[in-house]
Amino acid sequence: MIQDLVKDETTLTARCERATAQDAAVAQDLIDTLSSIEDGACLAANQIGVTKQVAVYLDDDKVAHVLYNPRVMMGLGAQRVEEGCLTRDEVSKVTRYAKVKLSFDELEDGELRHRTRDFSGWTAQMVQHMVDHCQGKLV
Repeated sequence: MIQDLVKDETTLTARCERATAQDAAVAQDLIDTLSSIEDGACLAANQIGVTKQVAVYLDDDKVAHVLYNPRVMMGLGAQRVEEGCLTRDEVSKVTRYAKVKLSFDELEDGELRHRTRDFSGWTAQMVQHMVDHCQGKLV
């Protein structure tokens, strides 16, 4: 279901709880909400008012990918970039890695399965932004 975006800093700065397989409905709400936003690329659960570590990003083909409990394990090529956010009005300068190794869970057959994957470029920037949201960090 499409949800309203939350701009309340108390919600956005709260450290999110670990997600479980029972948070699949939250993931679907994120997919539905992100799909309704023109030029949206990624969205975290706290941006729709749910303080769980669930995030969604769209790949180059506009296919949604859900990340449960994402965590950056390693980053290479730190650089300063300008970054916008769907729930913040201003653009911010932040440090992002050009390449990251991400640890996350993925829902498979009703259970969360641990995964590790490398991301680079724009996708690496998006997943780092989502990890920040899950940790309650605002850009």
